[in-house]
Amino acid sequence: MRYRLAIFDFDGTLADSFPFLLSVFNRIADEHGFRRIDPAHVERLRYFGTREMMRHVGMPAWKLPLAAASFKTLMRENAGQVRLFPQVDHALRELARDRVDLTIVSSNAEDNVRQVLGPELSSLISQYECGMSIFGKTARIRKVLKRAAVTPDAALYIGDQALDAEAARRAGVAFAAVHWGYAPIEVLRKVEPEHEFDVPAALAAIATLRAKRAAQP
Repeated sequence: MRYRLAIFDFDGTLADSFPFLLSVFNRIADEHGFRRIDPAHVERLRYFGTREMMRHVGMPAWKLPLAAASFKTLMRENAGQVRLFPQVDHALRELARDRVDLTIVSSNAEDNVRQVLGPELSSLISQYECGMSIFGKTARIRKVLKRAAVTPDAALYIGDQALDAEAARRAGVAFAAVHWGYAPIEVLRKVEPEHEFDVPAALAAIATLRAKRAAQP
C-alpha cells in the first residue's frame, strides 16, 4: 500500500523560517523574561530537544503559548522574510498531480502558512490544522485522518523535530524526517523515522513510497 495522505509540518519542513526565528528570538526572550541565546552557540543548540531548549533558556511551560504568539505576530508582520525551501513548490505540485492528499499540521498560524505558500500552493492543501501548542499535534493529526477518511497506516507525517515524530507515533502514523530542518538528521535518527528525505525535491517521492505502519507507543 502506498501513502494516500501526506501530513506536513511547516516551519523547518516546508518553510525556511529558522533564520527568522533566530533574528527575533532574543526580542521575544526580553519580552517574556527568559534568557537570550548567543548566536555563536546556535549550531550546538540545534541538537537540543524542545524541552531541553526550554530548560536551557529558563522558559517555564506556561510562557510557551505567550512566546509562540509573539513569534506568530512577528512573522505575520514580516511575512516577506520567510520563504519556502527550494523545490518545495515543485514537490507539492507533483504530489497533487499524483493524487496524494496534502495537509498541514503546524503550530504556526494558518494565515502565516498561507501567506508563505501563496495562493496557488495554498489551494493544493486540503486541510489546515494550525495554531496549536507544539506539544498538541497528536490530536490534530487524528482530526486530519478522520476528515480525510484515511487509516493511520496510509498516512505519513513529515517533520524536522523529534516532537513531530512523537506526535505521529501517538497517532499511529509513520514519520519521515527531513535533513534540512531545525534538528540535525543525527538527532532525528534517534527516533528511528520510517523514511528520510535528504533534499526538499525528494518530497515528491512520497507518491511512490510503500507505507510502513508506525510503531505504537
